[in-house]
Amino acid sequence: MPGNSESRCVTLEIINGKELRVPSGRIPAGIYVSINDDSSRRWKSAISVLSSEKSAVWGESVTLPSHASSALSVEIRASYEAERMLGNGEVIGKLQISLNELLDHGDEPFHLSFPPVRGVHPFLTLKVVVVHACSNQQGALSNSLIDCEIARHTDAGHVQFALYVTSKAVSHLNDAVEHFQLALDQCSASHPDHAAALTNLAWARLKGYTRKDLQDIDATTSIFRDAFALRSRRHPDHSLSVYNLTEALNWRHYKKNTAGDIREAAQLYHKLLPLCPEGTYLHSIAAGKNGVDYVIGECNNLPKDGSDEGIHFQRVVLDLCSLDHPLRPEALDRLSSVLRSRFTQRGNIEDLDEGIQFRREAVSLCPEGHPDRDFYLNNLAFSLNARFGQQGKPHDLDEAISLYEELLRLCPIGHRARSSSLDNLGGALVDRFDGRNDINDIIRAVTLYREALTLRPHGHPGRDTTLSNLAGALKTRYDKLDVGEDLNEAIDLYRESLRLRRLDHPERHVTLCSLSSVLCSRFKQTQQNEDVGEAISLCQQSLAALSVLHPDRYFSYMWLQEAYLSRYRILHDPADLSLAVENFRLASRHPTQGFPGRIAEAIEWARQAEVYQHESALEAYRMCFELFDSHVMTRSSIISRREAATAFRGARSLPVDAASCAIRSGNLQQAIELTEQGRGQQWSLASRLRTPLEDLESTSPELARKFLHLSKQLSNAQGSAAGTDRAAADRAAIEYRRFTREWEAAVTEIRDLRAFSRFLLPPLYEDLQVAARHGPVIIFIASQYSCSAIIIPTGGSPHHVPFPSIALADLKTLKDRFGRAIREASRMNPTESRTDLIVLSRILWDEIMLPIIDVLERVLKLKRRSRIWLCPTAAFTSIPLHAANPFLTKPDRSGKEPCLEDLYICSYTPTLSALVRSRQLMKKRVPPSFVAIGQGQPGAGKGKALLAVDSELELVHDLVPVTASRTIISGDAATRAGALEALQKNTWVHLACHGKQDPVQPYHSHFVMKDEHLTLLDIMERDVPHAEFAFLSACHTAVGDEETPDEVIHLAAGLQFSGFKSVVGTLWEVDDSVAKHVVEAFYQYMFKPSKEGVVMNCTRAAWALNCATHAVKTEVPLEQRMVFVHIGV
Repeated sequence: MPGNSESRCVTLEIINGKELRVPSGRIPAGIYVSINDDSSRRWKSAISVLSSEKSAVWGESVTLPSHASSALSVEIRASYEAERMLGNGEVIGKLQISLNELLDHGDEPFHLSFPPVRGVHPFLTLKVVVVHACSNQQGALSNSLIDCEIARHTDAGHVQFALYVTSKAVSHLNDAVEHFQLALDQCSASHPDHAAALTNLAWARLKGYTRKDLQDIDATTSIFRDAFALRSRRHPDHSLSVYNLTEALNWRHYKKNTAGDIREAAQLYHKLLPLCPEGTYLHSIAAGKNGVDYVIGECNNLPKDGSDEGIHFQRVVLDLCSLDHPLRPEALDRLSSVLRSRFTQRGNIEDLDEGIQFRREAVSLCPEGHPDRDFYLNNLAFSLNARFGQQGKPHDLDEAISLYEELLRLCPIGHRARSSSLDNLGGALVDRFDGRNDINDIIRAVTLYREALTLRPHGHPGRDTTLSNLAGALKTRYDKLDVGEDLNEAIDLYRESLRLRRLDHPERHVTLCSLSSVLCSRFKQTQQNEDVGEAISLCQQSLAALSVLHPDRYFSYMWLQEAYLSRYRILHDPADLSLAVENFRLASRHPTQGFPGRIAEAIEWARQAEVYQHESALEAYRMCFELFDSHVMTRSSIISRREAATAFRGARSLPVDAASCAIRSGNLQQAIELTEQGRGQQWSLASRLRTPLEDLESTSPELARKFLHLSKQLSNAQGSAAGTDRAAADRAAIEYRRFTREWEAAVTEIRDLRAFSRFLLPPLYEDLQVAARHGPVIIFIASQYSCSAIIIPTGGSPHHVPFPSIALADLKTLKDRFGRAIREASRMNPTESRTDLIVLSRILWDEIMLPIIDVLERVLKLKRRSRIWLCPTAAFTSIPLHAANPFLTKPDRSGKEPCLEDLYICSYTPTLSALVRSRQLMKKRVPPSFVAIGQGQPGAGKGKALLAVDSELELVHDLVPVTASRTIISGDAATRAGALEALQKNTWVHLACHGKQDPVQPYHSHFVMKDEHLTLLDIMERDVPHAEFAFLSACHTAVGDEETPDEVIHLAAGLQFSGFKSVVGTLWEVDDSVAKHVVEAFYQYMFKPSKEGVVMNCTRAAWALNCATHAVKTEVPLEQRMVFVHIGV
């Protein structure tokens, strides 16, 4: 007590409180205890968070006066602010007690019970201790806080609001609203209690709205939103403000069924739950049936949205569902469904894959006996069947059929869903029959459909669907087995289905197209003009029923072109062919159909135009490349781009077929442009983000900086593979597409500049001819229509060199024979003659290289020992063209006839653009630094030990000029990280280790390091613009991708892309002990002194390799000399 430092006093410990129910039912920020004595002094505990068990813990003590007659008022109050309070909060319990009554309990803890709230008595656990000598302490009673009008109105509002809740008298509500409004009126927008005043008013109004005593929910929601805006994430009352706003949104959705409100509530709950520790009262309410459970349930009733934003929202809803939440299977299924919708539009197989994972989880959460298991089984089977349709993986279809079989067992005769199960299983069996031709599948499918049809008699709402399905199965059986009765029955069934689908039926246009397709089939059989005429009319009706941008117009165009083409094949009317082509054009250009379907139609257009020699063939090829480019650019990862490129049948040969078409049309320049546009798409897409900008910087520095900044952002947003956190990956994909739009806008702005109208557009011939500045480039075209070469000279028009005696099949045979001969040679003694290789090299010389040499010598007058570049396509990429050799003695027996590498210095280039880009980067040079990286002891399971590696590294180190910085990294230091760092820091690199080309996923091709593999993907993700030369003394470093041979995706090309201008790589396995001779000779020539002394010049690499392989003829067998190739400048 003031002024008395040594006196007898009593300490009251407030231990905890239980059964703490708030009369108004409002969720408090916390609970505190207040003690007042008869002299108006007051003590107030800290605000303790209310637990889910409606209890609070304090463990605080207050020092009381020792007057036995002292009367105390003990109160339990709810605070609606966690720290700074507005007023005193809401009273939970209050009672009067004297000090003597407290002392009667001795020094043992005891319960102090309060009047009941909602039928339950709240109580405090207290403990009294008498202290005989005490001094002034912090926990003593102090003078009450000065009252203020804002606090008085707030307290009065809490009292009236509690009375309203318990009595339901509207007068109390009106009084509460009035008091809270008066408090708010005195709290300006800048007042520290403004948010608290807003919240009190909004909560009273919301309660009145829920009881239908007030009407304006929109204004109430706005007040909650204003309070929320004032409480940032760091504010102690932020989580409570989030919850309050969700309550308003939930009630408005409940009353008005506003989808936007429940979507926003879900997003807010996604933020709220991590902020609410488990065990707190707020968490128990937010995570309960009237909180997040309500939101999840309502969100599961919303229309499905397959946009990026809609998918992100479904991920949010799924995140709200704990692993054992009863609504989680439905949330999983809905997310899978919207991913499937996006897949349909964009064709990103990752969406379909992820959707299948979600549906697997949904099935796992519904074990046998679960009432919804059949629903989730059906949807999983549907997704697997859809993926089979895209990728053709047999195990997907087999699993789908297995699931449909289980589903059918769950639907015995009499079950309401049996007809649907029969339909679905029948469809999967039809698909399997299409691929495997097992007659039992199609027989059973037809049987299942017939049973389903009996379960859907006239008047059944699903009869039209089963009629169409049975008709489709019969048409499939007709196509395979040519049973005429099947075709006629299919037509009858489609006609009946069409009669059931009236003009306003949403799927009528589908049946119109299906009926059109079977009538086309019958026309091919009977050549009755009525059938094809009706088929065309049906497709036209289908088009008339659809809006201009309806996605299914694509199918109408597709079947219409099939009808016109069918009639042209019989009647040979050029007008029909023209109409077929026009519908090919419309289908491939239809903007609301996904890229996959449009690409497939464009490929078929090109094929049919070739078959009938229609003038639109080149247009079709250009459309293919344009669509491919747009489709692949939507993929946010390098690997998914390749998957997109390999997903289409017939796409592999498009670049060379397009070039062949242009050659046959007499337009060699366009042949070169199309070859370049269609080939190397992976590289060209990635290199767009690394375009040299010197010219742009001099014209518009600001625009150059903007483009460079956006390119870096877009490059950083690229994922190399799908992340494990799919919600994060989806957000990253949305961000990637946003950056893409901004980047494309910047490109458009650049193209508006006079000198940059073709910025990043497919290059024209004059742009590509720059690649031949230092010597001719020879493109080898391997098409099913013709095989030939185009020579691009340093200046002037290109030259065509046909290979009349070589067909594509011959090249494939030649490739296979080379492979066998090299494998056999690797098992031979070094001194044995490589007869097979010699024979094959002669074929290369006679059939392919000799006519090219004739043009080089006679037409272009190219001097011997000049440089030439070979640019192979398709089957040519797997043939060692540089090894062409007549293996003949001169007529005068003065020596051997010269081979290709005697006549010219040969290099390779993956694409013309790659060579142009390397030359552009040569303008920026820095002092050379050389690193030799070797890993001869890769560890268990990573390949045999390479015993010559260390000596090779020492040899190379000694041959490098001492003027350059020289480093060796080997043994335990030759790790993935160490190699990557060395690649980025050095301009010259020698790599000696195991190399492996991955035939399934070429981006996983790798060099074997001590710990992890150094992959092609790792290399591509590095930008090393000052790098100059790399020697890859490893196996398979210049072998391309089997699935997309024209993409030349290999380790050497990856190094060239990352910045190395000149690269020596290998075509097959290298014997490290033998290769050492080539390496030594190469560096001796590379660093051979000249008049200027020893100069490190990467453009000498091709000449040095040429000299080295000649110099070691007596020490190194033929296949180990042929294995090394030079790529680049």
